[in-house]
Amino acid sequence: MATTPELFDLSGQVAVVTGGGRGIGAGIARSFVECGAAVVVAARRTQEIESVAEELRGIGGSAFAVTTDVTDLESLEQLAEQTVSEFGKLTIWINNAGGSPMRMPSSELPREEWHRTIALNLTAVYEGTLVAASRMETGSIINITSGAGTGPVPGSAHYGAAKAGVNSLTWTHAAELAPRIRVNAVAPGAIPTEVMLEALGKDETQLDEILAEWKIPLERLGTPQDIGAACVYLASDAASWVSGEIIRVGGGARPR
Repeated sequence: MATTPELFDLSGQVAVVTGGGRGIGAGIARSFVECGAAVVVAARRTQEIESVAEELRGIGGSAFAVTTDVTDLESLEQLAEQTVSEFGKLTIWINNAGGSPMRMPSSELPREEWHRTIALNLTAVYEGTLVAASRMETGSIINITSGAGTGPVPGSAHYGAAKAGVNSLTWTHAAELAPRIRVNAVAPGAIPTEVMLEALGKDETQLDEILAEWKIPLERLGTPQDIGAACVYLASDAASWVSGEIIRVGGGARPR
């Protein structure tokens, strides 16, 4: 019987992290490498993902970058194929790519932004999950969702609707893909990534304002490593009896 530390060991696992070129995605990729997994970093910005992969190799990890547009099914298929070709298998898939820089009332939101947000935050999760599952013998799929999917967030109807859909996909795919594949989600709280700051109309000099506005009981903003650690748990054997769950990682603050 494995010890508890052994349950968290990801040695021999192969993970794909979409949206892995910066912020939360890069943090997840690093956490996985630190726990022994080989990692494929995927995003549209080639220079960014190559930089992350190089950094991961620099700390002794196995990693490479694949330029990927998650809103294009063929691109997702190529990502999965290259992963299996390079590492021989695929066991973990993180649907992290997403976000929307726009916050405004629904009546003012451009229709194009609605379609773009649904394609990036919902349809890409649906298709990514199916692409990954078709190449996994057993494994773990983790969706990065948001508190915006569980309650009203004025100004983010498009994003909240997409993330509510991600929550639904998490529950449904957990049932459909069991027992071969576990499917869970992580809902990050206030983590000052580039996309979040743009959506809030703030910059890195205003982090104290964000902390005060969000009323976070643990009295700090989150970090990409906070989300990476949660994903390590869900991907590892420590969570072998966990599926269809949405874990909130937000310092105790109410979702918003």
